[in-house]
Amino acid sequence: MILAPSTPAARTVVPVALEGRAYDIHIGRDQLAEAAALIAALAPGARAALVTDETVARLHADALEASLARAGIGTTRITIPPGEASKSYARFAAVCDALLDAKIERNDLVIAFGGGVVGDLAGFAAAVLRRGVRFVQIPTTLLAQVDSSVGGKTGINSSHGKNLIGAFHQPALVVADTALLDTLSQREFKAGYAEVVKYGLIDDPAFFDWCEVNWSRVIAGGPERDQAVAVSCRAKAAIVARDEREEGDRALLNLGHTFAHALERLTAYDSSRLVHGEAVAIGLALAFRFSQRLGLCPGQDAIRVSRHLDNIGLPSRLQQVPGGAGSAEDIVAAMAQDKKVKRGALTFILARGIGRSFIAPGIPADDVRGFIDDELAG
Repeated sequence: MILAPSTPAARTVVPVALEGRAYDIHIGRDQLAEAAALIAALAPGARAALVTDETVARLHADALEASLARAGIGTTRITIPPGEASKSYARFAAVCDALLDAKIERNDLVIAFGGGVVGDLAGFAAAVLRRGVRFVQIPTTLLAQVDSSVGGKTGINSSHGKNLIGAFHQPALVVADTALLDTLSQREFKAGYAEVVKYGLIDDPAFFDWCEVNWSRVIAGGPERDQAVAVSCRAKAAIVARDEREEGDRALLNLGHTFAHALERLTAYDSSRLVHGEAVAIGLALAFRFSQRLGLCPGQDAIRVSRHLDNIGLPSRLQQVPGGAGSAEDIVAAMAQDKKVKRGALTFILARGIGRSFIAPGIPADDVRGFIDDELAG
């Protein structure tokens, strides 16, 4: 379903309907100016710790802190290095200690101001600090605005795999200012777009059709960008409301991610080689080609997916991983720690066509290995 931005001033408010933990996502350009008032209304008299990374701090943190100060909210800034490497035990411990040094109490707030790495790390720290304090997500990347800031998944990485240490901890508020995306590099923005198109591939073929027509305008900015963020957030909010803790169809949001997380692990989370959205793009294309190989998905749908990603400038094949993706055996071994593994058996999100994804448990490792061998040889 395609949604027009609501009034006033092209702001869209998407509710996340969780009993006892409901919150709103505010979407639109220049929403950062409104964030302080929303936060002040949420927690009158509270103090806040602003967790951000060095890049976002340089570009935007002064403006947000000044706005919060005008609203009567005192802040302490905690800055981390950018990149996936910050989702580590050591950085998590440092952030927790910094929050304690700032004397953040249970009635105070942690504000995650950055991309997915900042949101996951700050959210996990908020989940365990004093056994849980409230936190606010102000995502600054497309990927974070349409995916990681919504739904309460928080965590860090382990040497065994991505996001294996964490907690479900819902934010109290999400403010997605699409004007902040203007400062992203083309590479980062396009990487985030992979998570947008994913929603069409899961269960909304009309949205995938829309993406094929409008992707260049989404990248350029304007109402199409806000529309894409709103549709994505509404799709994720609906799934999270049905299945908060991934005990059922929330796993559909991992379309392409079993492949993607394995590739990220094999490239040592080195963003100079591969960022998360690029890994997801390859994973989406592989999921559809694997579905085709298993006789589940029409070949023309798998071709459409790869062609769309190619048109945007996203990778769609293992050969496009800088420095190589490893062997089929390496990739299957990296999948063994995927969060969807049950009793040692691999679970994939596969598709019967565009917008017809489903959870496929118990996929034999030999089938996956043979498919990847052919992909690497292709």
